Amino acid sequence: MVVEEEEEEEEEVTETVAPQEPKAPKIWPDLATEHRLECQKRVDTIREVFQDDDEEFDPTMVSEYAEEIFEYMSELEERMMPKADYMDSQSELTWDMRVTLVDWLLQVHLRYHMLPETLWIAINIIDRFLSDRTVSVVKLQLVGITAIFIAAKYEEILAPSVDEFVFMTEEGFTKDEILKGERIILQALDFQISHYCSPYNWMRRISKADDYDLQTRTLSKFLIEVTLIDSRFLRAKSSLVAAVGMYSARTMLGGDWNESFVYYSGYTEDELFQGHQFIVEKMAERSFHKLALYKKYANKKFLKASTFAVKWSRAHVAGVGGVENTMLDADLV
Repeated sequence: MVVEEEEEEEEEVTETVAPQEPKAPKIWPDLATEHRLECQKRVDTIREVFQDDDEEFDPTMVSEYAEEIFEYMSELEERMMPKADYMDSQSELTWDMRVTLVDWLLQVHLRYHMLPETLWIAINIIDRFLSDRTVSVVKLQLVGITAIFIAAKYEEILAPSVDEFVFMTEEGFTKDEILKGERIILQALDFQISHYCSPYNWMRRISKADDYDLQTRTLSKFLIEVTLIDSRFLRAKSSLVAAVGMYSARTMLGGDWNESFVYYSGYTEDELFQGHQFIVEKMAERSFHKLALYKKYANKKFLKASTFAVKWSRAHVAGVGGVENTMLDADLV
């Protein structure tokens, strides 16, 4: 995606403050109050009786503080969520444009071998910024490249220089434009960048339920990245996205969602099924294989996770059996 240079005088990254619109229900799953309380009661019951002896004797798990840490992260994840319906306030942008931007940023992220958290922080910056400001279509790529530039500063040990990001836009924007955009975005977000906790923070904990199974973990990484291009997941907390990814991976690989997974994730199967359906629907789309996301995870390095998941999803949607228990080829590592 390349934006041609404008001959007119340089514009601001943003034009006007987006009008305040009534907020859509922010967080799902959409369960009836009584059903939601039943799910929470089951989680609480499991947490009261479930014991993890290994965690108690593993100093790296800091079991003495784990509960307080994740309680604090739970508070942060709601505070750092964007408006789920922010596109209604954008006069020139569409959800399809966001998909194109995210898929392009994934290529930039892959090109410089950046950490997974860098991509997630960048997308969160974009969504929260667009929740607050109206952006013209010609400046959307500038917002995207500036967001990943900011995220890289927070996460990477050796972050790419601003000149390298200019190169990735094929010089569609100048160094000064990116630096100016950085100031505007940081001020708009009140410099609250590191407060965001990506799904990876929760996935690492949930993975303990199956002793960090390689196939499940690799597949779930792909599945949670699928949520980045589905605007319906803007209503989902990071912890829920991580749980949905793990649940979907377990389902595709023929596993179950036992008490151990409920304990570490904090979600029951009823709370995750809707998100699982969303992911399956997205991967079953005919054009999904054209995305850079699909091509990234079709690599042997990732056990060809996208190839397997898309095949499973399309067979599932078509009602064709015989794919549910197909395992990824571990020899492809």
